[in-house]
Amino acid sequence: MENMQIRPMQATDWKAVKKIYEDGIATGFATFETSAPGWKRWHEGHLIFARLVATIDGTVIGWAALSPVSNRCVYGGVAEVSVYLSDNQRGKGIGKHLLKHLIEESERNGIWTLQAGIFTDNSASVTLHENAGFRIIGYRERIGKLIDTWKDNYMLERRSEIVGID
Repeated sequence: MENMQIRPMQATDWKAVKKIYEDGIATGFATFETSAPGWKRWHEGHLIFARLVATIDGTVIGWAALSPVSNRCVYGGVAEVSVYLSDNQRGKGIGKHLLKHLIEESERNGIWTLQAGIFTDNSASVTLHENAGFRIIGYRERIGKLIDTWKDNYMLERRSEIVGID
């Protein structure tokens, strides 16, 4: 996509980011969340250095961010990945670019392990992550209910080849 840009997310992007998140929630296979949080809660739950948006002609069409997996210092180099795209932008390679940039940003900031929990019925997301170097390390059966449906998910992990190898 020649006119697509990936840049750091700004607070002013929140309205578009939230809408894309809500669209992902509505699919029923992106997250256990049933509604998007407000800016304050979302902001507090994500790492400052790893929040990206994809834009076309200034319009936010996707986002990616990292969340810490624990407050314990030993897990300071481990983060969970989120990647969301506008409904009409899926399947165009935008997620691939967002995830690539997110990985690069994570490594610049000392993250050695990225992880993702993906519903087993979200094959597009599993493939996206596997193509970016993630591998399935586990399967969690009936890990939680989304409304009235039990969901299974895969645990995926990507270990950096440049951070945390010594």
